[in-house]
Amino acid sequence: MAKSKSAIKDKFTKNQILGEISDNTDLSKKQVRAVLDELYGLIERHVKKGGAGEFTLPGLLKIKTVKKPASKARQGVPNPFRPGELMDIAAKPASTKIKVLPLKGLKEFA
Repeated sequence: MAKSKSAIKDKFTKNQILGEISDNTDLSKKQVRAVLDELYGLIERHVKKGGAGEFTLPGLLKIKTVKKPASKARQGVPNPFRPGELMDIAAKPASTKIKVLPLKGLKEFA
C-alpha cells in the first residue's frame, strides 16, 4: 500500500486521476489509461450475464449482482400517501441490480 498523503479537497476529473497516478508511479498516462480500461473490462466480464456475478478489488470493494424476482400486479392496495384511497400496482419484470460493498480497507479511510 502507498503511504498516506494529505486529503484532497476537490473532486478529480478522469484526466486528473490519470495524471496523479502517472506522477506517483513509473507509468505514463497512456499506460495508466490502459490499466484502468483493462480493469473496466475485467469488471464487466465478471458481472455481465453468464459471468461469475461478483468481482472483488482486494482491500477496497466488492461488486456483485443481485437478482430481483418479478413481482405480480396487485389491485386494491391501500395508498400509503392518501389514507382511505386504494391504488393499483403494476407488475414488474425480473431484473438484475449491481451492488457495491466497501471492504475493510475502504471503510478505514473514512
